Amino acid sequence: MNGQYPSTLLEKAVGEFAKLPGVGRKTAMRLVLHLLRQETAAVEAFGRAIVTLKHEVKYCKVCHNISDTETCRICASPQRDASVVCVVENIRDVMAVEATQQYRGLYHVLGGVISPMDGIGPGDLQIESLVQRVEAGGIEEVILALSSTMEGDTTNFYIYRKLEKYPVKLSVIARGISVGDELEYADEVTLGRSIVNRTPFTGSV
Repeated sequence: MNGQYPSTLLEKAVGEFAKLPGVGRKTAMRLVLHLLRQETAAVEAFGRAIVTLKHEVKYCKVCHNISDTETCRICASPQRDASVVCVVENIRDVMAVEATQQYRGLYHVLGGVISPMDGIGPGDLQIESLVQRVEAGGIEEVILALSSTMEGDTTNFYIYRKLEKYPVKLSVIARGISVGDELEYADEVTLGRSIVNRTPFTGSV
């Protein structure tokens, strides 16, 4: 046992929390000690929520957003404009765009962006399923709403090359989002304006 820990159980719990992104060992220790101070029922409910999430969460068969059902509530809603699809990197970006209340179309979650440095290629992302959605018809516009990073721009260009032969309008969100910014960290007003003021994608990176 590490000498700084009075309990191997405590050390193990801290080690698990420290595996979370952005959580160092000091923060992990605070979280574990906080849980120890809670009622047993509250801690058990916390644990059950995490285990249930892992076992029972689904991914929408249409857009790949997290869902409680086979088709997410956005894709299933008759109030949404099914002719417009907004392509985003991850589920957090769906939440960010939804928070603007400026967009009423559907989504397509890629699950990342092309990043050779990280070993992520087009085949690791949900790009082919996007092509299949466009090929099936009914989609008039695809909005590329990826982060304005080199990886985001590379992914935009790859998608453009895959979709350019189809009769679909390709747009990119306006650069109210600064170059290098992650979409999820943009404020709602700026992101909302960027969606509304989107421009045609010309195929340039």
